[in-house]
Amino acid sequence: MKTRQPVGWVYLLVAYFTSCSAFYLPGLAPVSFCETASEDCQSQIELFVNRLDSVESVLPYEYDMFDFCKDVHEKRPSENLGQVLFGERIESSPYKFNFKEEVKCKKVCTKSYKAADKDDVAKLDFLKMGMQLNYQHHWIIDNMPVTWCYEVEEGQRYCNPGFPIGCLVTSEGKAKDACVINSDFNKRNTFYVFNHVDIKINYHSGDSESWHGARLVAATLEPKSFSHADENNLNCETGEPKEVPVDAKQDVSIVYTYSVRFEEDVHIKWASRWDYILVSMPHTNIQWFSIMNSLVIVLFLSGMVAMIMLRTLHKDIARYNQVDQGDLVKLTPNKEKSFLPYEDAQEESGWKQVHGDVFRPPRKGMLLSVFLGQGTQIFIMTFITLFLACLGFLSPANRGALMTCAVVLWVLLGTPAGYVSARLYKTFGGEKWKTNVLLTALLCPGIVFADFFLMNLILWVEGSSAAIPFGTLVAILAMWFGISVPLTFIGAYFGFKKPAIEQPVRTNQIPRQIPEQSFFTKPIPGIVMGGILPFGCIFIQLFFILNSIWSHQMYYMFGFLFLVFLILLITCSEATILLCYFHLCAEDYHWWWRSFLTSGFTAVYLFIYAVHYFFSKLQIIGAASTILYFGYTMIMVLIFFLFTGTIGFFACFWFVNKIYSVVKVD
Repeated sequence: MKTRQPVGWVYLLVAYFTSCSAFYLPGLAPVSFCETASEDCQSQIELFVNRLDSVESVLPYEYDMFDFCKDVHEKRPSENLGQVLFGERIESSPYKFNFKEEVKCKKVCTKSYKAADKDDVAKLDFLKMGMQLNYQHHWIIDNMPVTWCYEVEEGQRYCNPGFPIGCLVTSEGKAKDACVINSDFNKRNTFYVFNHVDIKINYHSGDSESWHGARLVAATLEPKSFSHADENNLNCETGEPKEVPVDAKQDVSIVYTYSVRFEEDVHIKWASRWDYILVSMPHTNIQWFSIMNSLVIVLFLSGMVAMIMLRTLHKDIARYNQVDQGDLVKLTPNKEKSFLPYEDAQEESGWKQVHGDVFRPPRKGMLLSVFLGQGTQIFIMTFITLFLACLGFLSPANRGALMTCAVVLWVLLGTPAGYVSARLYKTFGGEKWKTNVLLTALLCPGIVFADFFLMNLILWVEGSSAAIPFGTLVAILAMWFGISVPLTFIGAYFGFKKPAIEQPVRTNQIPRQIPEQSFFTKPIPGIVMGGILPFGCIFIQLFFILNSIWSHQMYYMFGFLFLVFLILLITCSEATILLCYFHLCAEDYHWWWRSFLTSGFTAVYLFIYAVHYFFSKLQIIGAASTILYFGYTMIMVLIFFLFTGTIGFFACFWFVNKIYSVVKVD
C-alpha cells in the first residue's frame, strides 16, 4: 500500500488539471458547429445585429430604426447591466446560415418607399441621414464581431468591427467616407446604399483536436451596392450601384441580398481568434514610448523625493533632534562635536517652525472628508477592475463586463468610503456625524446621477438606443439607496467608533502668521503646476481611451493601462510630496486642501484635453451630440478629480506624519 499511495496522488493531480483545462471565463466558452446538429454541436449559425453608431454623432440608434430587414421571429439575448448602460441593443436578424452551406446572392427582403406616403418618406429620410453621417452596422457571429477588412496606405490591412450602411457623393462631386472605395460612385448629389454583403466565415476543424465539430475563428464581410433591377434574376457580381438621389421625388425600392462562403483555417486557434482584429491596430510602439516617457518622469520625481528624504530631511532631523539646552550638536568632518546656537538651526529650515500649526484642522473639513471618502471608493473600484481586466475576465469578448464590474464594485465599496470619511472628519474635530455620512453617501453620486439623468433625457427625446430604460434607472437607484447607502452608514459607524488619528505633535492655540510667499509657493501657482507631471504620464493612454469611447474603436490594452495606472499613482504621490515640502519650508502650513487640489488639478488638464480632442479629432455635429459629449466628459472629470486628489492627499498625509513624528518637540 505504501508504494501505491504516491501513484494515487498522481492520478488525483492529473484529474484536477484535466478538469481545469475545461474551464473558460464566463461568457467565453467555445461553441462547436457541424453540418448535422447534435447535442454538443450546432448546425445553424445565427447573425445578430447591434446598435448603429457614427463618429459624427454621439447618438446611436437601434437596428430597427433604419427600416432594415427584420427577423420574423425576433429575439433579444439577455443583456447585462454594462451592455444596457453602454447602449448596446442586440437582436436577431434574418441572416441565418447552415454550417458549410455556401450561398450566393440570396435575397433577404425588399424595402419600398413611396413618394406619396409620408411615413415612407420619413423612413427614407432617416436612412439618408444615416448614410450622410456615416452610421456603421455592427454584426455579431458566435459572439465575435463581423469585420470589414480593407487595404490602407503602405499595404497595411485594417479590420474595422463595423461597416457603413451607405455613403454620399456631395453636390461638389466629393466622395465622402466609403464612397472612395469604388470609382463607380461618381454621380453628384447621390447616396449609394450598401445593400449586399459578401460574408466569409473561417473555421478551425476539430478533426485533429480533442473536440468534436468545428469552431468559428473569423468572420469578415465586404459591403457592396447593386441596383437589382430584376428581383427574379439577381446578379451580385456586376451591375450598377444602388443610387438614391438626395432630392429623390420618385418611388425607391431597395433589395437586400447576401452571399456567404466557408473557409477552413488551421493556423488560427479559437483562443486567439480576436488577434486578426487587434493586429490591425498597431499601437504597441506608441504605448511603449508612452510608458518610457512616464517612467522618466517617475525616476526624476523619485530622485527628487529621495534627495529630500535621504539628504535634506535626514540631515535636518538629525541635527534638530540633537538640540540640548539651547545648543545644537553637529558632527564635523573630523568627527568632533561642535555646537551651534538653536536659533540658527531653527532658521535653516522653515518646516520645523510650523510644527505647532501643521496639524491644525482645515477649513471646510466636512467637504474634504466627504471627497476623500468618495475618492477612496473610486480608487479601490478602479484598482480591482483594472486588475481583473489584466487577468482577462473583462476582455472585449465578454461584452459589458467592464462596466458591470465597475458599477457593482462601486456599490459594494460603500463601507470604505464611510469609514475613511468618518475617521478623517473626527480627526478634524467635526461633530455633525449625520451630515457627514449623508453627504458621503449622496453628494458626489448625486451629482453624477443628476448629470447622467439629464443626458438620458436628451437621448430619450432624440430616440437614441443609448437611452437607459426606466426599469434600469430604478434598478440603479435601488442599488444605490438599498446597498451602497447602508454600507456607507456601516463604514461610518466603525469610523466614528474608533478614536481620532493621533497627531505626532501638539497644535498651538494661536495660529502662526504665514510670511509673504513668493510666486511659486502661493496656492494657485503651486496647484496649477502640480497637475502637469501626472497628466504628462497619461495623456497618450488617454487618447486611446477617448478613441474607444467616442470613435468606437476597440480598446484591449489593459496591461498597458494598469501599468500607466500604477505610474499615475506614483507620480501624483511624489509631485504632491515635493510641493508640500516646498510649501512647508516656506512656512505655509495650509497643506490639507492644497495636497488634495494639487494632484486633483490633473482633472482640469483632462478636461482641457477633452475639449481639444473634441475640436481637433472628432467630426461631431449637432447641438444634442455636443451637449452629450461635454455632459459625459464632466462625469469623467469629476471621478478623476476625486481619484487623483485622494491619492495626493494620503501621500502628503503620510509624508507630513513621517517627518514630524521623528522630530522631538517640547
